[in-house]
Amino acid sequence: MMRYNVIPMSDKINKTVLMSGPDYFADTAAINAYMDSSVPIDIEAAQREHELIKASLEKAGVKVEQVAPPKDCQDGVYTANWALVRGDKAIMACVPNAREQEIPYAEQVLRDLGKKIIHPPKGYHFSGQGDALACGNYLFAGHGYRTDEAMHRFVAEQLGYNVVTLQAVPKLDDLGQPVTNKASGWADSFFYDIDLALSILRAPTDGQNGLIAWCPEAFMPESQERMRALPIEKIEVSLEEATQGFACNLVSTGETVVMSAHAPELKAAIEAYDLQVVTPDIQELAKGGGYIRCTTLTLDNA
Repeated sequence: MMRYNVIPMSDKINKTVLMSGPDYFADTAAINAYMDSSVPIDIEAAQREHELIKASLEKAGVKVEQVAPPKDCQDGVYTANWALVRGDKAIMACVPNAREQEIPYAEQVLRDLGKKIIHPPKGYHFSGQGDALACGNYLFAGHGYRTDEAMHRFVAEQLGYNVVTLQAVPKLDDLGQPVTNKASGWADSFFYDIDLALSILRAPTDGQNGLIAWCPEAFMPESQERMRALPIEKIEVSLEEATQGFACNLVSTGETVVMSAHAPELKAAIEAYDLQVVTPDIQELAKGGGYIRCTTLTLDNA
């Protein structure tokens, strides 16, 4: 029988998250490497998957703040890209053209939840929590695709994080050259947001260094070196499970992990750390290039 560690509530992570819904889910504007506008979207299937994610999170002890999705926004289900929240502050995102209408709506939602709104400097791209994962006082932050590196200093100044700057590998064409996404005009990657390449399983505490899962092959060499030097326990994820199984795009409470049903190697590795694993089967929402983590915005980062 598997043993599960019971951790103090104060040490748990992702205790409260914000979710919307897939009512307008589509991939008409194929703004990331996973989208294919020629493949039809089954809204009813996406709704069932979204409900399954929510139920799995609630069963794991996560409080879900549910709001209606922004009207006519194809990616409005992916609330992780609305902002980065710490305490009572929320730094709003600056997203690709097809998602711009989400942000005013997201700002009002966060204001209604009592958050102090901070806007990025004009002209800066920022993908919110999708590209900025908190691990205690560390913040793993991506750049090069949906977030400008200059945002890292801004986030550190505004929220007080120790930012770990990372860059994922680009998507390449047949000649080995980096690809620019035709719909957004931005550089593209199968790891356009860092939450597709890295996940937080346990935050550091006084007695533990914390635990993350990451796909080394997803990162540029300098970023790999930076990651390996950190005093945090790490589980390595294969490139296949990261890209085909969305393995890293998960939500952990520090006790229970809600993750992909299509990443058996990572599941076994996580269970070896005495963490409980729940695996809702998600396929339709993946057509938008997002997964479990993408559908949630953490509201209580300490």
